[in-house]
Amino acid sequence: MIPKIAMIGGGSWATAIIKMLSDNFTEKEIFWWMRNEEAIAHIKAFKHNPNYLSSVEIKVPANNISSDIHAIIKQADYLVLNVPAAFLKESLQGVSPADLKGKKIVSAIKGIVPDENLIIGEFMHQKFEVPLNDILVISGPCHAEEVALEKLSYLTIASTDVAQADYFAKLLGTRYIKTNVSDDIFGTEYAAVLKNIYAVASGICHGVGYGDNFQAVLISNAIREIKDFVDAVHPIDRDIKESAYLGDLLVTAYSQFSRNRTFGNMIGKGYTVKSAQLEMNMVAEGYYASSCMHHINKKYKVEMPIARAVYAVLYEKHSPHIEMRLLTEKLN
Repeated sequence: MIPKIAMIGGGSWATAIIKMLSDNFTEKEIFWWMRNEEAIAHIKAFKHNPNYLSSVEIKVPANNISSDIHAIIKQADYLVLNVPAAFLKESLQGVSPADLKGKKIVSAIKGIVPDENLIIGEFMHQKFEVPLNDILVISGPCHAEEVALEKLSYLTIASTDVAQADYFAKLLGTRYIKTNVSDDIFGTEYAAVLKNIYAVASGICHGVGYGDNFQAVLISNAIREIKDFVDAVHPIDRDIKESAYLGDLLVTAYSQFSRNRTFGNMIGKGYTVKSAQLEMNMVAEGYYASSCMHHINKKYKVEMPIARAVYAVLYEKHSPHIEMRLLTEKLN
């Protein structure tokens, strides 16, 4: 039986996943919730998302797209969460644990829920009573823009139930999407959060004038920080060089499509946080993640000088030039 899959969120990655799914099986089994009524009307009329990846043809039937989250959830076997982490609680307002009973929850969110300081899997498990075996995580390295162009990309699907991860991976795999599976839902989620912070750091360094040589040192130190942190949080046997960890970090730190790098670059060039956010008109998850990780790491006390420097620039209003110069003395 073909599962019914609901996308929760209307951004570029949501559009990319809708494309993967609709390229794979019948469009009648795909549902889509978003809050923007104008975007919904446009998609129903013209089969394109007016705000994100507008070149992608949307093959979801008009009746399957709605701003009524309860109606969409009721239809689905799988819920793919793809709203910015900062707005997840607001998006799920009014949704109860009973509404999600028996549903598989798939997180495509690369962030931490503010105030709660929980990764998405932990948040859904603790607040909505979703069993850990029913939670899956989508990791990169993969930019939505390249999915839209059908450039070869790789995804890792993680779950404590590897058979479940393998099943969902097959739903996403296409001629231009290759998939891997993992049982490391905590490590892949935290790595996805941290790589956004390090992409902001990469952008800041570029903005203040550092070149490729320093960028290489920065990112090689960043992957060590990721390893140290995920090993402290969830100490299992993992290879940090796998694409879900190192690959995702590299593409986010270096790619022209990386909104976190772009955001950091603007900060390095002298933009305020608010002005950078307004000009981008997109959410850079690394901004919110930097504060959340700063508070989470008070418990684990992992030495993370790059993440600490980003926090100092974004939240303590330290000079990007000074913080990056100080950071150069701490890396090797």
